Amino acid sequence: MQISALLTSAGINIGICVVLFSLYSILRKQPSNASVYFGRRLASGRSRSRDPFCIERFVPSPSWILKAWNTNEEEILAVGGMDAVVFLRIVVFSLRVFSIAAVICVFLLLPMNYYGQEMTHKHIPSEELEVFTIANVKEGSSWLAAHCFALYVISFSACVLLYIEYKSITKMRLAHITGSAPNPSHFTVLVRSIPWSPAETYSETVKKFFTNYYASSYLSHQMVYRFSTVQKLAGNVEQTCNVLKASVETSCNSRMISCGMCVEPTNSFKKLPPEGVSAKSVVQHVTPLELTRRKKECPAAFVFFKSRSAADVVADVLQSSNPMLWVTEVAPEPHDILWSNLSIPFRQLWIRKICTLIASIVIMPLMNQLVTGYLPSVILIIFLYIVPPIMMLFSVLEGPISRSGRKKSACVKVLYFTIWNVFFVNILSGSVIRQLSIFSSVRDIPEQLAKAVPTQASFFMTYVLSSGWASLACELMQLYPLLCNILKKLICRIKDDHPSYGSFSFPYHTEIPRLLLFGLLGFTCSIMAPLIVPLLLVYFFLAYLVYRNQILNVYFSKYESGGQFWPVAHNTTIFSLVLTQIIALGVFGMKQSPIASGFTVPLIVLTLLFSEYCRLRFLPIFKRNAAQVFMEMDRQDEQNGRLQEIYEQLYTAYSQYPMTSPATGTSGSSENHDTSSPDPESLNRGLIHLLSGIFKSSIDNLHFALISRA
Repeated sequence: MQISALLTSAGINIGICVVLFSLYSILRKQPSNASVYFGRRLASGRSRSRDPFCIERFVPSPSWILKAWNTNEEEILAVGGMDAVVFLRIVVFSLRVFSIAAVICVFLLLPMNYYGQEMTHKHIPSEELEVFTIANVKEGSSWLAAHCFALYVISFSACVLLYIEYKSITKMRLAHITGSAPNPSHFTVLVRSIPWSPAETYSETVKKFFTNYYASSYLSHQMVYRFSTVQKLAGNVEQTCNVLKASVETSCNSRMISCGMCVEPTNSFKKLPPEGVSAKSVVQHVTPLELTRRKKECPAAFVFFKSRSAADVVADVLQSSNPMLWVTEVAPEPHDILWSNLSIPFRQLWIRKICTLIASIVIMPLMNQLVTGYLPSVILIIFLYIVPPIMMLFSVLEGPISRSGRKKSACVKVLYFTIWNVFFVNILSGSVIRQLSIFSSVRDIPEQLAKAVPTQASFFMTYVLSSGWASLACELMQLYPLLCNILKKLICRIKDDHPSYGSFSFPYHTEIPRLLLFGLLGFTCSIMAPLIVPLLLVYFFLAYLVYRNQILNVYFSKYESGGQFWPVAHNTTIFSLVLTQIIALGVFGMKQSPIASGFTVPLIVLTLLFSEYCRLRFLPIFKRNAAQVFMEMDRQDEQNGRLQEIYEQLYTAYSQYPMTSPATGTSGSSENHDTSSPDPESLNRGLIHLLSGIFKSSIDNLHFALISRA
């Protein structure tokens, strides 16, 4: 591939980005697109003011760039939560480390690669990309010591920045725990695999067990029931009535027509007069009497304790001599619970995990054969868009108890799949048997990677341009939701911007793997093909602006994991560094540079030791809760007299049926969570928009027909 071809590709992608960025700055000003570009504001109850018609609405402006740039981290934390801050920290870390890499690689290694051999050079646009890679350095050259020096600088810079970020995010996580409002999950333990007894119910068994062994700290418990369709529909009655009420009011105010015989206009559709009983009172009256009999207890319960420290101890201690019984763990936050998975028997979980692991392993070589056998570039892009929903489905089948846990599991799966198919499949092209046979000997791994990576540098550069720059422009435009919004307004004739049309949580399971993949490409190609580093710098700078804008305006944070994605990013970065050092070791061996090879081996050892230190120093904070912190929080609450208020909140926080009255024993409040709301991560966002519009339009028409008949 020639430099001119790379410049042409860069020019095309720059043009696409400029056009889409300009078009976005115009479309976001149109009131009809508020549900697409300001979904978070609509979901939080903040409606955009509808500006009168003016020429400025159709002129591109950089106002959104200035807003995203000037927003500080405290505002991001308040709007998107800690997960959003951690995500942006990954982008900032990449910007910093590749800025250092750009300076040393472009100004030191690039000239050495270009003049690595005695040859007559062409005009630079006509030169091949291989001339600018390490493959152009002749064997035994002393210039390879400069590549080893650059490898040390990049590795040490990455480790120092990783340590700073890990330490900062750990402090942020502790501050998030201590500084936020009292969290019901800190007082709650999820108990699963409760033993069955023919003489008593699960609820009686739980009460008897914890009263016997934790009498001083046990407060109460809430059983988990099988979530049936009837109960889900009962929970949606009030919400459906509110939607119908709003649609009738809108229609009655807007559909005023004249009958032709009277002077004054008449209303063809009239609201039925109230009969003294509201929908909410009917549901509250029927639910305790009728639905309670249909509830079936599951061998799972939420157990509440009088202090955070007591709940933390119970969650960590083995409760029975049979580890498969009385399994305890820290309860998720109320709005983070996957209620449908709580009824899965605990003994099935390990089987589910094995099955999903086997399915994931089988899918990789299957898609690999399709990618390498038929239209590789087209099929690769298509499959990379299909993979996240598949991995999300696998994560659901594993049986996680929280939505954040499911998203983290899907993130890891998508990350493995992306790295394998984009990096390893391309540098080790061929059949699956051939790819595995390459690694038949551990001693041959560095040499094989050293031969393959420099030859694929041109593919990785074009991949950064097409799948990196262009993907950010498409993310900013929200093309699919925009198309569905147009169809909703023009075909379904829905003019209002309901908050549910645009409230979707941030897709961490797709965006984090993309960031980490480009980080891996940057590390592995930095000293092999330095030209890729400036392209990555542009990508991460655009990502910093685009993702900050999306977090502020588009995505709604309903739950979070408390920064659990950072260990994933840290481990992937360490893997990228070690892989880069192994490839460099192979290159130095092939180029017959024993000094550079000798200095690379201790660098690998030092990187692994650094990883182990971070695992021991910081990772436990993300796995467990600190007893010292919890005890201090308990003392403060006891001194301030807030414990009784917290206890009262526990009875309503973990209610599986929000509209059930407290007297039934399944107390709840609809303000805490929505057990029947659709889960945006597991569905296609644009499809939700369209189906929601069709459903609402159908309900309106049906309601008007019924009223007109009456």
